[in-house]
Amino acid sequence: MATALPIPDFFDAERVSQLYRVPYQDRATGAREWAKQHRIRPAATDDPRIGLLLVDCQNTFCLPGGELFVGGRSGLGAVKDSWRLCQFLYREMGRVTEIVLTLDTHTAIQVFHPHFFLDPDGQNPAPYTPITAADLESGRYRVNPEAADGAGLSEAELGRHALHYCRRLEAQGKYVLVVWPYHAMLGGAGHAIVPAIEEAVFFHTIARSAQPVFEPKGLNPLTENYSVLRPEVLDGADGAAIAEPNRQLLDRLLGYDALIVAGQAKSHCVAWTVADLRDEIVRRDPDGARGLAGRVFLLEDATSPVVAPGSDFTDAADEAFRDFERSGMKLVRSVDSPDEWPGFPG
Repeated sequence: MATALPIPDFFDAERVSQLYRVPYQDRATGAREWAKQHRIRPAATDDPRIGLLLVDCQNTFCLPGGELFVGGRSGLGAVKDSWRLCQFLYREMGRVTEIVLTLDTHTAIQVFHPHFFLDPDGQNPAPYTPITAADLESGRYRVNPEAADGAGLSEAELGRHALHYCRRLEAQGKYVLVVWPYHAMLGGAGHAIVPAIEEAVFFHTIARSAQPVFEPKGLNPLTENYSVLRPEVLDGADGAAIAEPNRQLLDRLLGYDALIVAGQAKSHCVAWTVADLRDEIVRRDPDGARGLAGRVFLLEDATSPVVAPGSDFTDAADEAFRDFERSGMKLVRSVDSPDEWPGFPG
């Protein structure tokens, strides 16, 4: 049984919603002293090994004013999630072996950004516009020929791909293509990990001599990539592969004795990452799937759903989490000690 640690004095709850520079050298010095004071051992000695998967804890989703700030119904969802997540990581620093952080990573010319499509007047569709295969077939929307080169295709190939892509999404039954605001732009401020969480992860890195694992996702211009484990569409209109599942990360996540999951958004990237993880568990071990799924712990109070103009995904996110629980995964709270979580390894 691991002992909960105190919250370091430098942690300021008021700054969780702010953009600031982490004082790395000061935190490194403090982390080394913290490890000595609290007898925190290097993570390499851990048994059991506990993984913490942080999905898209980036400025674009976690800071008010971010391009896709995840406010949830309260309007402050991701801010409160980050506050609880930071406190959890500081308290359980001696227990968390390795932190994996996914990074939604985009450029301007991608299938889900406005520049990719045009309406009959030659204008880009507004953010949050749904585009269906029927819309493309009828001419309500068409691909932007000027986007072809940036997507690596000819104009004709781009048109065929867009139609194929929308048809494939709709056949999968999850959703139709939605045009999102430009967000998580590679090299931009929105792409970075939100400072309060970055600071906590850095402190953990030094205190436990545990290198975090960063997993970018979403750079492919021809497919969305909500789940870090699998792009939404794997093939192009000609049947050739355009993407593949992240099998190396799957192996890493399923190799922990327990995996804790949090991040943004509960209704999208968290839900689909966890769904892909569950599906892989079933594929690998159909008979013992519930046992393996029981190693996955979902921090319900450290993730929020998308609530956007005309779209509230709260109920869908909650139902997805109930489905994960039915599969054997555990729904837990960060404010409770992991020692109280059912089935958590001691």
